[in-house]
Amino acid sequence: MESAEISRRFLRFFEERGHTVVPSASLIAEDPTLLLVNAGMVPFKPYFLGQRRPPYPRAASVQKCMRTLDIDEVGRTTRHASFFQMLGNFSFGDYFKADAIPFAWELLTKPESEGGFGFAEDRMWVTVYLDDDEAADIWHRVVGIPVERIQRRGMADNFWSMEVPGPCGPCTEIYYDRGPDYGREGGPIADENRYLEVWNNVFMQFERGAGGTKSDFPILGELPAKSVDTGMGLERMAAILQGVDNIYEIDTTYRILDRAADLTSSKYGRDHRTDVSLRVVADHLRAGVMLVSDGVAPSNEGRGYVLRRMLRRAIRNLRLLGAGDDRYMHALTDTTIKALGEQYPELGTDAARIHTVIDAEEEAFLSTLRTGTAIFDAAVEETKRAGRTSLAGAQAFQLHDTYGFPIDLTLEMASEAGLAVDEEGFRGLMAEQRARARADALAKKTGNADISVFGQLLELAGRIEFLGYDESDSDSEVVGLIVDGASVLAAGEGTAVEVVLNRTPFYAEGGGQLADRGSIRTSDGAEVEIADVQSPLAGLIVHRGVVRTGEVRVGADAQAHIDVERRRAISRSHSATHLVHAGLRRALGESAAQAGSENSPGRFRFDFTAGGAVPVNVLRDIEDEVNEVLVNDHEVHAFHTSMKEARQMGALAMFGEKYGDQVRVVEIGDYSRELCGGTHVARSGQLGLVKLLGESSIGTGVRRVEALVGIDAFRFLARESVLVAQLSEQLKTPREELPERIDGIVTRLKATERDLDRLRAAQVLAIAPELVKGAEDVNGVAVVIHRAPDGTNADDLRKLAVDVRSRFTGDHAVVVVLAGVPADRPVVVAAVNEAGRRRSLKAGEFVGVAARALGGGGGGKDDLAQGGGTRPEAIKDALDAVDKAIRLRIG
Repeated sequence: MESAEISRRFLRFFEERGHTVVPSASLIAEDPTLLLVNAGMVPFKPYFLGQRRPPYPRAASVQKCMRTLDIDEVGRTTRHASFFQMLGNFSFGDYFKADAIPFAWELLTKPESEGGFGFAEDRMWVTVYLDDDEAADIWHRVVGIPVERIQRRGMADNFWSMEVPGPCGPCTEIYYDRGPDYGREGGPIADENRYLEVWNNVFMQFERGAGGTKSDFPILGELPAKSVDTGMGLERMAAILQGVDNIYEIDTTYRILDRAADLTSSKYGRDHRTDVSLRVVADHLRAGVMLVSDGVAPSNEGRGYVLRRMLRRAIRNLRLLGAGDDRYMHALTDTTIKALGEQYPELGTDAARIHTVIDAEEEAFLSTLRTGTAIFDAAVEETKRAGRTSLAGAQAFQLHDTYGFPIDLTLEMASEAGLAVDEEGFRGLMAEQRARARADALAKKTGNADISVFGQLLELAGRIEFLGYDESDSDSEVVGLIVDGASVLAAGEGTAVEVVLNRTPFYAEGGGQLADRGSIRTSDGAEVEIADVQSPLAGLIVHRGVVRTGEVRVGADAQAHIDVERRRAISRSHSATHLVHAGLRRALGESAAQAGSENSPGRFRFDFTAGGAVPVNVLRDIEDEVNEVLVNDHEVHAFHTSMKEARQMGALAMFGEKYGDQVRVVEIGDYSRELCGGTHVARSGQLGLVKLLGESSIGTGVRRVEALVGIDAFRFLARESVLVAQLSEQLKTPREELPERIDGIVTRLKATERDLDRLRAAQVLAIAPELVKGAEDVNGVAVVIHRAPDGTNADDLRKLAVDVRSRFTGDHAVVVVLAGVPADRPVVVAAVNEAGRRRSLKAGEFVGVAARALGGGGGGKDDLAQGGGTRPEAIKDALDAVDKAIRLRIG
């Protein structure tokens, strides 16, 4: 049974039993304490915590999940995976154990021909919590499982909580006996490899208090409304139903693994190392494609770092399989999209953008590997020079943490160089880093964002009516006030307050559009200056500001006024963003997908996916095309429709945004059509003018265009015109000839600078004979120590040191040390010839001595080294220290 069919059967079974089928939420968690959704119940967490009222009493979903704590173990075992899918059915104060247990049993054991999964009843085992007699009784007396196949386990195995105060309760887990080939008899408590867990039913029955440990915490009592949260891993179910040994051999994952093996001419099952690499590639491609699809872009922090790390780990393992510098990620991404496409059709729609992001990351990492290899080579040379046989753990960690150089590759290359690696030291530093990360995560978890006050207001006031598409002010009522996170009845002058109105013209920040500003005045004379507007929960609009006069009270009549000119300027920017997006896609293709935006008064920035820089002439053509749309004064039309119909008509969605079943579509003539909840102009001509300022890279595979709109664009061009006029007058050149004229001036200036550099270098080198003549013989070593004139640059110092060294003939040992101050920071250069190196004289050592005296550092090879510092006044002391070090070394 294929994975897609398993999902369909699960959802159909529960839909027939009154459950609302809820589409998978994005991997980007709404919960601020989570980086990514890591369990099937996460989207429903506010309902279980009582922070929000659920819109349905029972639900079922197939939720995308990501777990990255054990990312280094992925591939090493067949149990660990980063991306997985969790089938779940949920009851929010509706049914409980008496229904949940029979539901699970029926679906698992019903024949495949009747829509079930066809598990043999005599191969099923269950576990219950130690004193959960109710669940054990249902399993035995209602379902009919023999007592000997019902095992009781303690809190560590069969009791669930979020590890913070809130709901908790016992679990009952269902296991499938895979047979004696997989382990010993005795049920799950004897061998969880043979007895494989397929489904976990959590019964949220009690309220947990603060404190305690994971397996020992205070229980405050029973919950007034008991709930059910179940989870069944799709990949594990597929492994059983498809008769394969592990999750890497199921239909969707094995297609990727097999493609990787084919591309690299390797074979799964040949040896452990090959299997590990192929499993890593398959898992991380699945995870990477799903993250990019949900709007995550590679970066060096947060979710972006998770994505970057997995993509680079996949690329590195392709190299271990023999890929070298060949680029296989595009082909593997294509295979992944096709493998998961039946379950997630949006992958096909987003394919061009997904390819662009992953291809760019592959290119960036291959470049990083080249850089890391150079750093690695230097570390090897230093290790061997010091007479050590093992690369230090700190060096391996620096390569990994700073340069993105994987430890496995460090181990392999070190072995080729005849060195070991201090893995224990490396693992220790990694453990310290993980401990810091876990501490941060725990701090966030214990500080779980409490949105219950917003949930209570939403429940009290209902969905807030937004009037801002048509109105700039409105008569309203104050239905809620929040001060310092708590709901209050009144707030006095000078108080920072969050105000909830029953209806409002204020736009809450979202979709790239900045929030409105303005004021709220109540009928009894209070005024609140509004500086920000947010929507912490769908349907709730919260106005944040300060009470300027009077006292604002709940229940007071109020008038809400927005800053109209600011709103108009922002709306112009938002409409212009849509036009530029359309222009980029027309010029660059569908891969130029929106990756973010910010619409401010008079200006905007637009982020989009692209494999490289957009040529200046293409940007100019896009700008011309957009302004032509303005001249044609197209109507801007907004309407609501279903998500399905919106996609059918080609409306573009912003990645990372969450949309409901009903969506708002904004059309600008026939030129642009996007899903958007923001505010816009009525006609394109109202924008006046759009001026693109340029584009730049903001990350791997993501570019940013910045632009001005309306009067801001006009003022910019006016200033440019004045500047051009001044240049034309000053250079006595017509405007149209200015580029050639300025180019000629710049060319001549560069030529003059090169001539000056050559002259200066010649002057510096001219003193070489004098330095040779003044060399001091110290026990058979010619020593030259000299301070160059201020302004001598580091490059000239190096040339002079090498020239002086080369002027000594025969087998005479030579040490040359020069220092100078090119600008305001001192530089020191040392050079030692081959005869000097045979006498253990090392340029790097002498530079280090001088650099420390100068308050800095430096180093290099034994024959030539350079360093510097921050104390130009200490140059004499530095040269004296070098002179002393040379004499001590010579003896």
